[in-house]
Amino acid sequence: MTDKYRIAIVGAASLRGKELKDTLTESSFVTADVILIDDEELAGQLDVAGDEATFIQRIEKDSFDHTDFVFFAGDAEVTEKHWQIAQASGASLIDLSYAMEKVPGVLIEAPWLAEAGEGAPQKQPDLRTPAVIPAHPVSLALALLTSRLTEIGNLRFAAATVLEPSTEYGRAAMDELHQQTVGLLSFQNMPKEVYDTQVAFTAAPAFGEEAKVNLGASEARIRRHYALLAGNRLPHVGIQLIHAPVFHGYNLSLAVEFDQPLLLEHVEAALGGDHLDLVLGDAEPPNNLTSAGQSDILVRARTQSGENAATKGFWIWASFDNLKVASLNAVACALDLRKMRPQGKVQ
Repeated sequence: MTDKYRIAIVGAASLRGKELKDTLTESSFVTADVILIDDEELAGQLDVAGDEATFIQRIEKDSFDHTDFVFFAGDAEVTEKHWQIAQASGASLIDLSYAMEKVPGVLIEAPWLAEAGEGAPQKQPDLRTPAVIPAHPVSLALALLTSRLTEIGNLRFAAATVLEPSTEYGRAAMDELHQQTVGLLSFQNMPKEVYDTQVAFTAAPAFGEEAKVNLGASEARIRRHYALLAGNRLPHVGIQLIHAPVFHGYNLSLAVEFDQPLLLEHVEAALGGDHLDLVLGDAEPPNNLTSAGQSDILVRARTQSGENAATKGFWIWASFDNLKVASLNAVACALDLRKMRPQGKVQ
C-alpha cells in the first residue's frame, strides 16, 4: 500500500522527459513519487523531481516494480526494449515515443477533445489496454481548430502547411542544427549525421537517404492521428510537413474555405476557448518564440483576400510549444487512466 502514486519516466534525460517532469509537478500528480530513469550512459545525472534533487537511474529489471504509471519519453528503441517489462509490473503505460503504435489494443488519445465533446468519440482505455499514445500535438491542434470552425459553418476545403522544429527529434537533432549554423557562418565543414542534409538556413521538405530521422514518417503520423481524432465529424485536412530551421515550437498555416461567406469576427469568436488563445490582428502575431512555454495554442485568423468583408476563405495561423503541448496531452491521458487506479492502492 502507498499513499501516493508512483510514476516512472523512461528517457528522463531527453527533451520530452525533462518537459514531462516539469509538467507533472504542475499537475494534480504534484505529490506523486517520480522516478527518473534512462539508458546506462545517461544514468547518474543529477536532476530535480518536484522540490527534491535526485539522480537519473539506469533501467533495471526491477525499475518498474510498484509503479502506477510509466511514461516512455525517450527513443523508440528504448521503449521497444522495455515496455513489456513495464506492462508486466501492472503499470499503466503512456508512450510519447510512438514505438507502440502498431501494438494491438493501443489507443491514440486526446483528452482535450474528448472533454469538450469535439472530434470523433474516443474509445476509453480499460485494464486490457496495453498502452495509451498521446495524439501527435499537430494532429491535436488541427482537430481543435477544425472542430471550432465547423461550429459556425461547413468547411468545404482545409489544407495545412506545418513547420516543424528540430527539438521534435530530440537533443541530437537540435545540436546538429546548431553545429550546422555555426559551421556555415565560420566556413567550416557542416555535420550531417542526423539529417543527412542541410537544415540550417533552409526549409527542408525531405531529409537525406541516410538520415536517422524520417520526415515522411512524421507527416504520415500526423495525418493518421488526425484521421483518428476526426472520424466522420471533422473535415479532411491536407497536410504538408516542412522541417524549419528553428530549434523549438511548431508553426502551422491552415487555409480553410466555407460553403457560405462569413465575417472575420465570427471566425475569431469561434476560435476562442479552452486550449486556443486567440491573438487579434492589432497585437503581435504569434510565433514559435512567443508560444514557448505556453500551455495554449496561439491562434490568429485573417481573410484570404485581406479585406474585412464577408468571405468564404480564411487563413488560420497557429503557433505552439511542441514539447509543452505533448507533455500536457500525456499528463491528461494519465489522468484518464487514473480512474482505473484508486489513489493509495498500487494495482
